Amino acid sequence: MLNVVVLNGGRGAATLIPGLLARQGLHVTSVVNAYDDGKSTGEIRRRFGMLGPSDIRKVQELMLPEDDPDFHANRALFKFRFPVDCSHDDAVTEIAAFVNSRREKLCDITFESQKVRMSLQVALDEFLKSLGPIERVFGTPFNFSDCAMMNIVYAGLFLLSRRDMEQATLFIDRLFKLRGTVLPVSIEDKKLMALRENGQVLYSEAEIVELRSNVRIENIYLVDNYVDRKTFDLLDLDEKRFFLDRHHCPVRMSPGVELALRQADIVVYSAGTQHSSLYPTYMSTGLASTISYNKTALKVFITNIGADYETPNYKASDFVRGAHRYLNSANPRLIPMQDLIDVIFVNQSDLKSSESYVQFDEEGYTDVPVPRIVDVFESASSPGKHDGTKIVDKILELYEQFSSATLRS
Repeated sequence: MLNVVVLNGGRGAATLIPGLLARQGLHVTSVVNAYDDGKSTGEIRRRFGMLGPSDIRKVQELMLPEDDPDFHANRALFKFRFPVDCSHDDAVTEIAAFVNSRREKLCDITFESQKVRMSLQVALDEFLKSLGPIERVFGTPFNFSDCAMMNIVYAGLFLLSRRDMEQATLFIDRLFKLRGTVLPVSIEDKKLMALRENGQVLYSEAEIVELRSNVRIENIYLVDNYVDRKTFDLLDLDEKRFFLDRHHCPVRMSPGVELALRQADIVVYSAGTQHSSLYPTYMSTGLASTISYNKTALKVFITNIGADYETPNYKASDFVRGAHRYLNSANPRLIPMQDLIDVIFVNQSDLKSSESYVQFDEEGYTDVPVPRIVDVFESASSPGKHDGTKIVDKILELYEQFSSATLRS
């Protein structure tokens, strides 16, 4: 059994994770950060003082076992969101009816497994018990508009797990008998902010993801609390930079992630949104050093196929340099790139006319001391996305060569 650890975001590994799970003899661990604060996840975070479960939930959905008799019900649960126009009382009534066993179904979803049904009832009961006091403290009702049901389940489990996000995540893993493991990179409840080169401040993870700009992000920060926008906008660029530098809080990676990386045979840096999904993960204290100390693991970096709001002008080499920068941001000494990455996968294709492709820049790799494989890694059936099967085949082929060379040395 080979241990494969993937550093990814929620949607960034939507082709890679299924490709890995389809292969026999692999144990897949997905490592994500939980700093998402948009939409219903933001509501959960503000009210319950917890990390955001959205990216964890998205990857766990990919890992639901299809041979489970409850597969369709479980997948429906992971996908369910209350309507945008859902009232507070209607949502509470729906949840309470299921918790109190007056209704077998939860939002028209029927679960054959008594264990799953009872566990959901316990988690949702904890959510409801906590909701009233929380609403009275905040002075406003919880907003159920477009709220993911699994976010609510996570809130209940988080409280039942004594506010330990990793334990709540592992409970879901065991309850649904997932085909792999998903772990939050850290269990510290930090908030993500960013600063563009022109001095514009992005005050949340949601703004980093959603606000379009051709101006590059200069730096990202993890802080204990959000700052007041009106006051902070009055500062000049040097003052903003100074304040954010001094309030940045490096986090320690979780024990589960450290163990997974130590035991990894293959480490994959997945494609995905950089400043919201990947760089915040790389910034965790101890992550880069643990990867570098694992001398027997093959370490593969996958560059993006298409540009996004966060990196509109990035070329292929920019992704590698950015990763190396943030991997070293929490370390007292500079870890060489070749200790963190063994090979870089670069896509070179343009199958979708409407896609803004990341360009391969040969000249940009003159000071990148890592071998690269330039090939068509784009899916022919889903242009604009990676071909997960081809990438996994290439990774496993390289691992055979890598492990043989390691044994000979």
